[in-house]
Amino acid sequence: MNRFWIVLAILVLLTAACANNGNDTLPPPPTQSAGSLVTAVSPGGEDAGDSTELQITPQAPQVTASPTVVPTMAPPPTVAPLPTSAGVSAEAADEGIISKFGDDRNPLTGELVSEVANLQRRPLAVKLSNAPAVYTRPQSGLNDADLVFEHTTEGNLTRFTAIIYGKTPPRLGPVRSARLIDIELPAMYDAALAYSGSSNGVAALLRNSDFSDRILYAWEKGYYRTGEDKPIEHTLYATPELLWEALDEKGQNNPPHFTTTNVFSSKPPEGGSPASALNLDYNWTLVNWRYDPASGRYLRWTDGIPHLDGNTGEQVSAANVIVIAPYHAYDVEICEQINTDGTCAAYSVEVQLWGSGGGAVFRDGQRYDVTWERLQRTDSLTVKDSEGKPFPLKIGNSWVQVVPTWLENPLTVIE
Repeated sequence: MNRFWIVLAILVLLTAACANNGNDTLPPPPTQSAGSLVTAVSPGGEDAGDSTELQITPQAPQVTASPTVVPTMAPPPTVAPLPTSAGVSAEAADEGIISKFGDDRNPLTGELVSEVANLQRRPLAVKLSNAPAVYTRPQSGLNDADLVFEHTTEGNLTRFTAIIYGKTPPRLGPVRSARLIDIELPAMYDAALAYSGSSNGVAALLRNSDFSDRILYAWEKGYYRTGEDKPIEHTLYATPELLWEALDEKGQNNPPHFTTTNVFSSKPPEGGSPASALNLDYNWTLVNWRYDPASGRYLRWTDGIPHLDGNTGEQVSAANVIVIAPYHAYDVEICEQINTDGTCAAYSVEVQLWGSGGGAVFRDGQRYDVTWERLQRTDSLTVKDSEGKPFPLKIGNSWVQVVPTWLENPLTVIE
């Protein structure tokens, strides 16, 4: 009889625990098995039976049955610093690899600059919206960015962080709110952060960050409203020259210190496989990059429409498209969207952009499997080949497609 009452009590406790597990707690994203990110297809569109799948295996931490809660930013592992680009061998130098940049070459693109003074100012990390398309596209300034990181926000929508350094676009926008990934990117590129605002949880992390002195808030010099007939959150733009003036007034417009850099070459390395196009399916956002042999660059389509730069009307293009899949986790202490009843509709997504993992670089119509790395907080994103040597990016700008680990087969490569 005592055994019966003990079993009954356990059942009651389990039932109560399940009843408390409401809709306000999201499970962590599922981990992804190796090789499930990419499907190679032939130009005709059918699966290529003899193609080799691109292996992009994110380094995922152990996940428990309960959500991963990250009340403060988890630090990168403490390890010895990565070697800088100056460590490239003489043999690599003979192959035309650029690893030293001097005073007139942009370390983020490998390009020679006509305005050397541009390299003496601090980079800007500018948050740009990408949805809904009717209010946000074409964005202004995308083709003048040295780097653009595209990442998922809540609801599988994507947003951009553009790193502006070597060039000076006349305007940038629409400027939108920051996310957890923006705790990382300004530190990686010694940049100032320009954004419209953020959730309370992200705001607290930004205030306590190591770059808080160089945050450019939306009420400071350099921002303006366009007055367009659309929701006001999509009308904030910025003038980069005035943002740099605001940094001057703060005493923060200093030359950047890059603790790591990539290497560059005009000649594509050996070992690539044909990649005339690549498709990325973020569920609510479809991205297509198609190689243009005439320009030697990849041109971008988004949701089936050519993606344009609002400043020039030219199609967005990239010398390099870098695809990575760092581990993504929900931070259930930060809510990005709140329901009318006060419950959380969407938790903030933490992109764990530290450590290392598998990835791919697309340049010159070729696909190359690489390993991405960021081992120290101030390290930028660097890529290495299968032998652990720096992989040479094509001279020019790069787009970094940050792919969530919960998506199944989001990337398709057309040969």
